Amino acid sequence: MMTRRHVIAASGSLVAAAAAAAAQPAPAAGGNDMMQIARAGSQPSRKGPAENFTGAVRVDPVFPVREPGRVSAGHVTFEPGARSAWHTHPLGQTLIITSGLGWVQREGGPIEEVRPGDVVWFPPGLKHWHGATPTTAMTHIAIQETLNGRNVDWLERVSEEQYRKS
Repeated sequence: MMTRRHVIAASGSLVAAAAAAAAQPAPAAGGNDMMQIARAGSQPSRKGPAENFTGAVRVDPVFPVREPGRVSAGHVTFEPGARSAWHTHPLGQTLIITSGLGWVQREGGPIEEVRPGDVVWFPPGLKHWHGATPTTAMTHIAIQETLNGRNVDWLERVSEEQYRKS
């Protein structure tokens, strides 16, 4: 025999089950409903390749391109005097300066000083370089998009003369 207490208990269980079901995320379009967390330190650091950088540069991946998206990011540290080669990005690049003191330059423009909190945008195809000052390291987060399998086109090195023109 079903008593009032049994009805209330059963109702409470149904409400709890409904609330739990409502808390479950709805499947995303395409069936990919898994959240992903990339734990700090779970991706290995690598040295910036000598053909693309002058001086000591460390690149720590932040996140790779994940289809259907095309954005990736890296946490890049330049030791004093280190810098990238001249390069362009097919869809542009955003730098978020996180520590130190750095320099950025677009082709034909002056060397600009950047500090923590500064955000730099290089439009698609703009030839530029970035790096540390001669005496102070600089770290930034670099964010760029991939187009047709590439997110950067590396060019010639920044000469000492070009670098010291501050």
